[in-house]
Amino acid sequence: MSRYLLNKFLYTVDRDPELVERYREKPQETVSWWEAERAGQLLGAIPAEATTWLRFTDEEREALAAHDYVRLFALGAHPFLTLTLFIAMFERDYAEPLAFQREYAARLAHFSLPYPDITT
Repeated sequence: MSRYLLNKFLYTVDRDPELVERYREKPQETVSWWEAERAGQLLGAIPAEATTWLRFTDEEREALAAHDYVRLFALGAHPFLTLTLFIAMFERDYAEPLAFQREYAARLAHFSLPYPDITT
């Protein structure tokens, strides 16, 4: 399991409006593409600086492809990163302000302290 890679995915997708839409519409394809093309890039470095060993586990890949932020939190994804990305993707589907955020909180309400480890 790589909390770092989960968080890197959430962080980089959330900062690119085209990737946000791509992930919303074609999540499985986006996750596969990102893992193959972007996972190894070192943030803030030149393209030649890359790594080749980072990969999602099957469980992580499945949770990302399913937009399953509850499972992502259980796997150690940072809740701020999941919240901001999923707001960007799904807030527009709700009729009232903060409705998605309330649903997000309700779906995570069964977690109690100590929360899953989100350190990377």
